[in-house]
Amino acid sequence: MDSETITREQLCRLFDHTNLKAFADESIFEQLCQEAREHNFAMVAINSAQVMFCKKQLEGCNVRVGAAISFPLGQTTLAVKLFETQNAIENGADEIDYVINIGELKNKNYAYIQQEMEQIVALCRKHKVISKVIFENCYLTKEEIKKVASIAKEVMPDFIKTSTGFGVSGTKVEDVLLMKEAVGDRVKVKASGGVKSWEDCKALLDAGVERIGTSSSLRILDEFTNKNN
Repeated sequence: MDSETITREQLCRLFDHTNLKAFADESIFEQLCQEAREHNFAMVAINSAQVMFCKKQLEGCNVRVGAAISFPLGQTTLAVKLFETQNAIENGADEIDYVINIGELKNKNYAYIQQEMEQIVALCRKHKVISKVIFENCYLTKEEIKKVASIAKEVMPDFIKTSTGFGVSGTKVEDVLLMKEAVGDRVKVKASGGVKSWEDCKALLDAGVERIGTSSSLRILDEFTNKNN
């Protein structure tokens, strides 16, 4: 989407409004959902324990509920990831963001990475739920990013995603460009982790991003509005 012509309404529909903090209580999630409803964001991004609560908060609107799976480390078995995905879907999740097994990628066990992706994406497709694969690029080499993206090009999840926001660094435009080059138009790219300003968003949109995960949605919208008035 062209950052020069995007409208406020279009920008809102790109945001996954995020709170993944372990210490957030129900009042925080009520506020998160209220903000998402008010601005018609694409999704609230939460840990799987809060899916049922947020689903009830968002009844009757277009905002979707997204569950983070094996978050933020990705270091659970495939069986556990599948169970958590199924449980989140049963509780009302409309979208699934799962973290790859980074250790197995470092082991060059590409067959495992592909099997993991195939099975989680298949489960999401079965339930008509959007799937997003989190790479956590801060721990990966450029070759590893390209390798996972090439697997995704074959498996075709709905999105590949840059980061959890809990790693040693967040989204980099150069990584987005690398991911986008690898998958082309077959898979969309989501950016998350350290996206805090309209300038951040602008650079990511121009690099080809089609969804943005951020806990700074309201601040970014204010900046966007001020710059476009």
